Parts: sequence; structure tokens; C-alpha cells
Amino acid sequence: MPKTLTDRQQRFVFGGLVVVLVAFGVYLSFGGFGGVDEQGGREPQAGSSSGVGGPATAAPSPIPTTAVEDMRVLDWLPFEEAELKAAGATAQAFGEAYGTIDYTASPEDYYASMEELAAEEYAKTLARSSGAGAFWSEMSEKKTVAEGRADVRSIRSFDKSSVVFVVKVQSIVENDEGADEDLGDYAVTVQKKGSRWEVYDFQPADAGNVGGK
Repeated sequence: MPKTLTDRQQRFVFGGLVVVLVAFGVYLSFGGFGGVDEQGGREPQAGSSSGVGGPATAAPSPIPTTAVEDMRVLDWLPFEEAELKAAGATAQAFGEAYGTIDYTASPEDYYASMEELAAEEYAKTLARSSGAGAFWSEMSEKKTVAEGRADVRSIRSFDKSSVVFVVKVQSIVENDEGADEDLGDYAVTVQKKGSRWEVYDFQPADAGNVGGK
């Protein structure tokens, strides 16, 4: 006949069972009994990525693309078409002014036509940078008049506030010799100031002018 446990023994056994149950609950709360993969490692818990914890990776969201025939090139530039035309017109007008020289007038009149189109700081250097004054006396004796012509050929570079145009410049001389002179291609840097475009630099196109300011 089994021996009946005393009250003290029963309380001891009951207390032991409580301790075991608490320990078992703690073990489960820390991921006990997680699955094991074929290599013997623990399978990833729900919500983890690649089995090392962390949030699940979101599915990629492809960006929309534009078909070649639907591409709008001007949308890639920082200017509207009207702005580019105004900038090009300023560069072209400066080239024309550069090639237009009336040696029967004063050098100041010649520089003034370019200064109107130039940035303030650049306008101050025009008299020094232009070579027209060096032989003004000689050409004035011949009563030489040269008509300037210019044509924008391409855009060399641009940023958010300036554009460098390559402009072909011609100076048609009207005197006894009647010679035409192609002055060549020039890199004309124009910058935006308010609603106005102004020339910041004017150099031979092969001189390496890329519009740096």
C-alpha cells in the first residue's frame, strides 16, 4: 500500500511543479522549440530576413521609364526653351557687336555696344581684352567700317545659371579693299541675372573656355 505524503511533502512537491512550469514558460518566451533546418541551424523566426533578425525586405518598386520616341530633351535642361533662346540671342548679339567696328567713330562707341550686353565686372575689362584699339588710328585713316555677323552653332556646357555657346563670328569690312574676314568660333558665356542674360566671358572657342566663373 502506497505511503501517503505528509502535508509538508505535498507542499514541497507542489512548489517544485510551479518552479518547473515558470521555467518552461520563460524558455518558450525566448523562442524555444524553434524549427531546425536541414543543416541543423535554427529556422528564421517570423518577421526576420535571411535568418539573422531584422525587418522583412520590402518588394522593389520599379521606377517608370520613358520610351525613346516620347523623350523630351528640353526637360533635361535647367532652362525653359524661351530662356535658352534669350540666352542664345544675347551671345549672338555680343558676337555681332564684337565684329561691328566703325573706325570713323571713337573706340568708346565700339566698346559701349558690347558693354550693354556684358556683366558689370566683365564690361570693365573689354577695352583691355579687345585688340581693336591697338590699330584704331591706322584703320580710321582708311575710314574702315566693319559689319559684324554672328551665329550660334552649339551649346558647349551649362549649369543652373549659365550657358556657354559656341558662336561663329564674322566681320565684313567695307573699304577700298573690300575684304571679308571670318573671325572664327568663340565660346560665349552668358549668365542669368534676374530676368536678363548677360555676357560673362568671351574667348576663342579653342582657348579652353568652358564657362568657369
